[in-house]
Amino acid sequence: MTEVHAVVGGPAPAQATPDHDRPDGHTGEARVRDLLGRMTIEEKVAQLVGFWEKEDGEAVAPLQGEFGDDVKLEDFARHGLGHLTRVYGTRPVDAAARAAWLWRFQRDLVTGTRLGIPAIVHEECLTGLSAWKAATFPTPLGWGAAFDPELVTEMAAAIGASMRALGIHQGLAPVLDVIRDPRWGRVDECIAEDPYLVGTIGTSYVRGLQSQGVHATLKHFAGYSASRAGRNFAPVHAGPRELADVLFPPFEMAILDGNARSVMHSYTEIDGVPVAADPTMLTGVLRDSWGFDGTVVSDYYGVAFLNLLHHVAADHAGAAAQALAAGVDVELPTGDAYLTLREQVRAGKLDEALIDRAVLRVLREKLELGLLDATFSDEPPRAVDLDSPEHRAIARRLAEESVVLVANQGVLPLPAGRRVAVIGPNADRQAALFGCYSFLNHVLVQHPGVETGIEVPTVLDALRAEVGADLVTWSSGCDVDSDDRSGFDEAVAVASAADVAVLVVGDHAGLFGRGTVGEGCDREDLELPGVQRELVEAVLATGTPVVLVLLTGRPYAIGWALSRCAAVAQAFFPGEEGAGAIAGVLSGRVNPSGKLPVSLPGSAGAQPYSYLHPALGEGSEVTNLPATPAAEFGHGLSYTTFAHTGLGAPATAPTDGAVHVTVRVTNTGAVAGDDVVQLYGRDLVASVTRPVAQLLGYRRVHLAPGQSVTVELTVPTTRLAFSDRTLTRVVEPGDVELWIGTSARRDTEALTTLVGDTVPVTTDAPRWTTTEIR
Repeated sequence: MTEVHAVVGGPAPAQATPDHDRPDGHTGEARVRDLLGRMTIEEKVAQLVGFWEKEDGEAVAPLQGEFGDDVKLEDFARHGLGHLTRVYGTRPVDAAARAAWLWRFQRDLVTGTRLGIPAIVHEECLTGLSAWKAATFPTPLGWGAAFDPELVTEMAAAIGASMRALGIHQGLAPVLDVIRDPRWGRVDECIAEDPYLVGTIGTSYVRGLQSQGVHATLKHFAGYSASRAGRNFAPVHAGPRELADVLFPPFEMAILDGNARSVMHSYTEIDGVPVAADPTMLTGVLRDSWGFDGTVVSDYYGVAFLNLLHHVAADHAGAAAQALAAGVDVELPTGDAYLTLREQVRAGKLDEALIDRAVLRVLREKLELGLLDATFSDEPPRAVDLDSPEHRAIARRLAEESVVLVANQGVLPLPAGRRVAVIGPNADRQAALFGCYSFLNHVLVQHPGVETGIEVPTVLDALRAEVGADLVTWSSGCDVDSDDRSGFDEAVAVASAADVAVLVVGDHAGLFGRGTVGEGCDREDLELPGVQRELVEAVLATGTPVVLVLLTGRPYAIGWALSRCAAVAQAFFPGEEGAGAIAGVLSGRVNPSGKLPVSLPGSAGAQPYSYLHPALGEGSEVTNLPATPAAEFGHGLSYTTFAHTGLGAPATAPTDGAVHVTVRVTNTGAVAGDDVVQLYGRDLVASVTRPVAQLLGYRRVHLAPGQSVTVELTVPTTRLAFSDRTLTRVVEPGDVELWIGTSARRDTEALTTLVGDTVPVTTDAPRWTTTEIR
């Protein structure tokens, strides 16, 4: 990827140099080192902290109430400022008015501080720019279900364009945590349980966002999703092999193949060592092994947590010294710990060279972003359409591709003229379509009475428009997460009078216990929240065919429903256009093509589970607790059928080369549709245990009825690499099973033998399977 050096501060290029007295001719590295050489210790530390202007009662970060905000921005930034935190995403504000304020503040930094360096403005942007009236796209689990990296790139570019227009320089996304336990609340922010799918989709997001001159921030490096029992902030006891082979690869891909410019550390501790204080990860892996040359920022309050939660530091000063030495360059959202650095230097307790190292990284980032030449003397945007027709079209396409038809007993698509009872707590709730880090659920929920600001039809609205309002009746039946059954009788009556009942159930995304899924909203079981399953059972008892629609941020244990419901559709918080996508799938206007990015669990007791398990991870006669999921990773039905024939693979391939695989794909049904060709492999014998299935490559293909194409996948042998007994990543010779299908189902199979020496894998080795359709 070509590195972007666009000016992000405004639509016009810089008109004057902000560091007014810099010697002429200083550019690039010489320029930032010259700036550093002229800085006082106060000016240096100012570049390493953020400032967050909040109001009482706005709780959108963990333990936010523990941190005081008794200082004014003008006083805080008198020596300059590294980051300005969530200017648009803390409360509902008019974008144009806020941009005008931001331009004035940045201009004051340029003209009113000694060195005239503007601040980096960062925002959340996981499901779109987290700002009032901005487009809200499907949650990352939806990206994973779509298996469409090109569309994710397009989405991220649209998000980045909105951010750039508003003077935002850095986005706190994507989340590259590989799902390890669906009980964890932040599953709805993640892409998949497969590291290759996470890596390809996540890197595609990075490329799209950074194509607009906005830096992406990879979250959360690393291991956060492997917490014990799926509890947020819980300790992690992942071994070095799991880290290297499962949890690290998406970050490695986004850095080496996507040129991601920023990384955020994980809150967690791994085997007793907090990541925020671990130089082996933040310097050794990131910089020494992968050559990362961007900035490492703290997760909000993560440096202070070394003192408050991990207790590896006696005070904030000790926490700051540990984090800085480990490689955390910038403390966000404010400077609770890093503001102690100047006194530690003056007292001789801290080597100023560590501060200089971090300041140089921040100045290099500001140089890349064009901030060292930005004056903000141009006019801020007067109006920005943050939810344009282009945004809506992308959101609609991605939502349609992400809906997974899990089961269908022939009731779908719904025939015209059927009387439809729409039932369930998520049927007529806008918030049911959005994840935890959407503006609506993250911020707007704390401002009752403020309008949503974007058009968000509910599933009920969309079904009325899709099949005809006169054919639709409705009852909520129950709430998302309560034991109130008072609505059951009405729901049963409505269902009994209909030809089919569409039950829309699932989650409410929120923060820190305010939802059934989201940050700090973990589950001890994987049953539908509240009395929702009882509602489904009551409607099933009427004999009316039930179409179960799951609007969730995690997979639930719904194996009981797959055989008893007439159909089951899974939608992972599909965003502002999600209701129309669901209605289109139910009516047949949209042919479903989503595939499960995470296994649907058989039970909570079988967790943590991943399809990437070795043979002993399946369960057998040696245990009475099988781990078999209700539906496998990669599963998803269509209204047409696809045949995969003639799988071609070489009998042998060199360990230091590639495996060229071809398969013929034919639409054998009566309607056009998209197939997601999934190639899996299994290393039959290796020096350490290997998964029974591993996604090696994939390609989304659109086919008309009767149409056939050949899909060619070139799989670098490094896709089969793993950490051997010495923890060296290698490709070993031996037999490899290959198949097209899902992780469990095999449509067509082949066998290839890798021949040659065991080959160590370097960062120069290819990481992507390339595909071609002919």
